[in-house]
Amino acid sequence: MSESEHTADVTVDARGSACPGPLMDLIGKVKSVDEGTVVELLTGDEGSKNDVPEWVEEAGHDLLGIVDEGDYYALYVKKT
Repeated sequence: MSESEHTADVTVDARGSACPGPLMDLIGKVKSVDEGTVVELLTGDEGSKNDVPEWVEEAGHDLLGIVDEGDYYALYVKKT
């Protein structure tokens, strides 16, 4: 695993799940955590790179970054 500049408070491992699974898992987790929590979503689904930023903007949270880990992506979302 590569080093990331982001530190997650909680991780949602949705690797192996197809769209819209990773996004739905992320939404469920974000709803259950406190404001200011950084949620890391691990996903191999290419669509998540587009779906998650769109949802984050609509929901008013902060997308901290997307890291390509080779065979999956790590997306970092801060609940606001």
